[in-house]
Amino acid sequence: MKSDSINLSTNSKMEFVDISSMIQKHISKSGIMNGVCHIYNPHTTAGLTINEGADPAVQDDIISAFKKIVPFDHPYRHQEGNSPAHILTTLTGSSVNVFIENGSLKLGTWQRIFFTEYDGPRSRKIWCKIITD
Repeated sequence: MKSDSINLSTNSKMEFVDISSMIQKHISKSGIMNGVCHIYNPHTTAGLTINEGADPAVQDDIISAFKKIVPFDHPYRHQEGNSPAHILTTLTGSSVNVFIENGSLKLGTWQRIFFTEYDGPRSRKIWCKIITD
């Protein structure tokens, strides 16, 4: 079992950051050829998801739809003013698991791993743990 953390910075209030290559570097550095990579986000106003990475319009469409589903101008009671970020994090979740096969992430043709920022810009950290076969 191998654990590590990855630091990243976001640039916008809401954005999808493709972290697939960061995760792949972590796997390559570990030398582990087969297993599962658990990726965990310890933040309550950001999430993780796997989705299409070939066309950036997909991420823009998801963010646009999220803004309609979770309006920022609703009279939320949370004093920090970032309730929409907490709600969006609940929708995407805080972790993903990806198989590792022959030292590489086992993603579908168009799939990428995204860190989803909902309360940026910020400095963030994600944790990875690889479990071997």
